[in-house]
Amino acid sequence: MSIFTISLTTVFLLTIVGCNNEAADSKEQMKGAVPLGSEITLEGELPSLLTEGLSPEEKAKLTEEILPMASPDDPTPEEKFEKLREKAKNGNAAAQTTLGIMYFTGQAISKDTSGKILSTDPAKAAAWFHRAALQGNADAQYNLGLMYLMGQGGLAKDSVKAVEFFLKAALQGNADAQNNLGVMYHMGEGVEQDNSEAKRWYAKSAAQGHVDAQTNLEAVE
Repeated sequence: MSIFTISLTTVFLLTIVGCNNEAADSKEQMKGAVPLGSEITLEGELPSLLTEGLSPEEKAKLTEEILPMASPDDPTPEEKFEKLREKAKNGNAAAQTTLGIMYFTGQAISKDTSGKILSTDPAKAAAWFHRAALQGNADAQYNLGLMYLMGQGGLAKDSVKAVEFFLKAALQGNADAQNNLGVMYHMGEGVEQDNSEAKRWYAKSAAQGHVDAQTNLEAVE
């Protein structure tokens, strides 16, 4: 799964990065426990993009063709979510990262204090990313860096913090983080401008096949 990537093409491209197996309203809240509130999960259906405009019969037929038939003994989406959340609460960094992604993208839905359903919850995503990042999860570190860069999830926009988390992930071999770190050095964002360092990080990312990094590397003088 993938969260934000930055390409040196004048426009910053954003995307959330995570892992396939198993992500605070403020900096102060992120230091302590984060209340989960009331959550539900989206049902295991096809994306609305695929089913838009279809009749119920057509939708059912498409679902049957694309999605595997579930066994009656298989856990429901709600049960799967509860299991994931329990693993996250018990400290599993991969589950925490995945949960953050779900809140960021709206796959997991929470409610505000008035009971209003939130389509996405970046603040809760940031809190879960933070927990996983503290355990050294590279995807969570990268995602958290992007949220600091963009000032999302109740986090104050902070390029220095973004560089800090990009570096943590980049040192673990995260190609997206390496590319973004190169961009930060190239642009002089959150760190002193340094084309040599930019090239070094672009090269590390490009060596892993990162297309944007390969393009960026060619652009550095």
